[in-house]
This record gives sequence, structure tokens and C-alpha cells, in this order.
Amino acid sequence: MSTILRTLRNIRQIGIKEYAHQMQNIGDTKAGTFIGADRFGNKYYENLEQELPLRTRWVDYKDQEYDPSQIEPGWHAWMSYLSQEPPTADKLVAVGVRSWELPEHRPNLTASRAAYRPYSTVRMKYSAWEPKAKPRQ
Repeated sequence: MSTILRTLRNIRQIGIKEYAHQMQNIGDTKAGTFIGADRFGNKYYENLEQELPLRTRWVDYKDQEYDPSQIEPGWHAWMSYLSQEPPTADKLVAVGVRSWELPEHRPNLTASRAAYRPYSTVRMKYSAWEPKAKPRQ
């Protein structure tokens, strides 16, 4: 949560439309320099002067229903402060799509109806209780 003065300063820097977008998506106002975008359309920002330490980098996801697995590995390393240079400036990370990578993003389906469940050949150790009630007279 930000203070009133910080919020007003950020509104002046980013504008009303971007302020509403940030409040809808991340719940806070942030103003910074655009660092780059990845192939999924996510935008990455940084502000070293006015933000708290270790909260100076953030991502603006392309989709409203975002999944943190949508961040590419190079950008994840930059967001986690494992590398100082963003993938756009680092030659080792900026090689593009590798042969083993999927061409498009596959979302993390854990805790959803589409999650993987292995087929079991083992007989169940317990059975559901079925009450036996006599009909009323």
C-alpha cells in the first residue's frame, strides 16, 4: 500500500488511465522506466529511485487472468535480482527460443479441473457409506 503523496506523485507521472489499470491489476501505483517486453506481451519496469529496496522491478501482465509461469526464465532471473542486466541486454539469455522450449505458453493447471491425475489400478481401500433407511409407515 502506498502513501497519499506517493500515489499523487505516481498519478501525475503515469496519468489517470494507467493509474486505473494498475489499481485494477496490481492494487498499487508504480511509476518507472520501461525495460522491455517478452514474447508473451508482458511489460517489465524498473524504478530505482522512489521504490523500496527489492521492490524496484515489476511486471505488467498482458492478460487479466495472469499466471506467474508466464514469465520467461531470463526475465524471471532479472525480476528475482539474480542478474543485473535484463535479458534484452544480456547476450547469454537473449538467444531467443531454444529447441527444447515450447513455442507457446502452457499454463500451470495445478488445482484446476484440467490438472493431471494418474490412472490408478489399485483397488480402493475404503468405500463410500450408503445409508440404509427403512421406508416410513
